[in-house]
Amino acid sequence: MLSRTLIGLVAAGAAALGMSTVANAEPQPAPPPPPPNVNVLTPVKPSEFAAMDGTFYSFRVADGVTCVLNRTTGGYGCSGALPAAPNAANVVSGGQIGAPGFSNAAAPIYDGLAADAKPMPAGSRISFRNVTCGFDGVVTTCQNNFDQAGFVLSPAGSFILNATNPLLDRPEGTNPYFN
Repeated sequence: MLSRTLIGLVAAGAAALGMSTVANAEPQPAPPPPPPNVNVLTPVKPSEFAAMDGTFYSFRVADGVTCVLNRTTGGYGCSGALPAAPNAANVVSGGQIGAPGFSNAAAPIYDGLAADAKPMPAGSRISFRNVTCGFDGVVTTCQNNFDQAGFVLSPAGSFILNATNPLLDRPEGTNPYFN
């Protein structure tokens, strides 16, 4: 009888301890909102945004942020006072494949292109190779169509899109066409 009582007390104590650990656990941060669909925005004529003898497409968005698409490497990015960027980053850049990243630069890295950068009209997008960048009037989104990685610059919070292509990155032994 004593051993049953002892076992019951130990089990109740362990359950209470487990419950307090769960109750005190830090909640997971909310995932970022889904990115805006840049493909619904109106395409612009890329040649109107050509800079540096046509090696770049450059454009300006809200608050003096300059964005570029490099026609030689396929790289893309924005620099300037990025709204609500992590660690007060002033640069975000990426390539044709893979996730971009935020960083800080001592001087504007697209300074030579900023003078020629034409404002991107609200509700417009520009594309080159795998990358499309769009501006809805408030939010700037750049995304590659290979693995859907990219970034969102928004006053509500700027973040990286780390999406993956289910045809290329899937768990071993799975098939995207069959369940």
